Amino acid sequence: MGVELELPVWNRTPGKATDFDAVHAATEEFLARFDFPDTALDDTGALYRARDPKSGDELSFDCSFNTLELSFGPDEDLTAVHARFLNYYPALQEAFNRRGHALTGMGINPRWRENRQEPIGNGRYRMLLHHLKSYSKYGGAPRFHDHPDFGLFSCASQAQVDVCEDTVVPTINAFNALEPFKAVLLANSPFGDRGEFLCGRDQLWSHSLHGLNPHNCGMYGVTLRSLADLVGYLESTSIYCAERSGWYLNFEPVPLTEYIAKGTIVAEYWDGKAQTHRHCLFAPHAQDVAWLRPFKFEDLTQRGTIEFRSVCEQPVRDAFAPAAFHAGLAECVGELAALLAADTTLYGHGYGAAELRGIMARRAWPSFIDRPALVTQLHRILDLSAKGLARRGFGEEPLLAPLRRRAEALTNPALEQLDRLARGEAIEEIADDYGSLSPEEVHHA
Repeated sequence: MGVELELPVWNRTPGKATDFDAVHAATEEFLARFDFPDTALDDTGALYRARDPKSGDELSFDCSFNTLELSFGPDEDLTAVHARFLNYYPALQEAFNRRGHALTGMGINPRWRENRQEPIGNGRYRMLLHHLKSYSKYGGAPRFHDHPDFGLFSCASQAQVDVCEDTVVPTINAFNALEPFKAVLLANSPFGDRGEFLCGRDQLWSHSLHGLNPHNCGMYGVTLRSLADLVGYLESTSIYCAERSGWYLNFEPVPLTEYIAKGTIVAEYWDGKAQTHRHCLFAPHAQDVAWLRPFKFEDLTQRGTIEFRSVCEQPVRDAFAPAAFHAGLAECVGELAALLAADTTLYGHGYGAAELRGIMARRAWPSFIDRPALVTQLHRILDLSAKGLARRGFGEEPLLAPLRRRAEALTNPALEQLDRLARGEAIEEIADDYGSLSPEEVHHA
């Protein structure tokens, strides 16, 4: 398993943006306590990544200094990874609290409106934000929203599992069909004028320039039959960046097979000395597939893993529930596929998997949803995950407990946040709560 947690950094003073000086000071305090010797600095000299080569654990900032990411080295045992998290997180939270800031477990940074939407000062993140901001060149509404900086305030909980040639396609198909049920359990990014999108991250990705080619993000609209189908699908996804001699190049998204066939491409790069973007010509080559950046909910990676990317960051006390959920079900892919193929609670009403994900990720559900039957089906899925975790043999089953409670009440952190706001609670109270460990975890830490 691999686990990555993107945690919003927020200023505890209402209406105030994250103070990047406070972020840097808290990071230095953490690194004085934990030995993460492999470091990387941005163009301003600010540290944005530090890694422990022994464990493979890494502290980094994702896109901007408004989001702290903890990534854990590959490990068979999620309880061991969770124990390392309980070592790091209290130290980080204490360091931020002393500077009037905090971490929280939300899919949207609670200070997203106030924060400085500035990318980390390096080639990769500068290129990415420049790319997303160029959406106006490709037509207007309703295709694109007007938040091209969404990567600087939306946060995910990502997990990876090893796959082999025989399991790649069944795993993608089964988990693609699971996505509507995941939206019910794991939504935590309410967005929109009335909070109508409980998984607002879905909309932010698909209606950005990443979604210009719908094959680049979200769900698979087809059932894959073979590895050849998957390769064909990947070849149809668009590439929009490459690297030459240390320069990040950004260009109009083009499907991979068309890209390889082109003689030259017009690109842009950032000229740091002149502080401007310049145009250049370059020749594509097949090795540029390393720069292909699809953002599928079930993403085949160059590590030989399937990365699950659809989950919003969770309240910190529940942070390892999604990884455990995926790990258990990955042990039972055939049974999961059979369970979903026979499903009539969501399926069988004229909607496909992608449409159902959109329906279940909203605040209001259509009348065909039988709520007691959905509760029963969610428990069947969780039972299957628990069975897979037992098969793994690391005692990871207790990590599923938060999802059991949500399934019984048909709720999720997004709905709970909106209900609490409607009752008059301040976003600061909720962010504090979503950033807190459970009493058991505090004792363990």
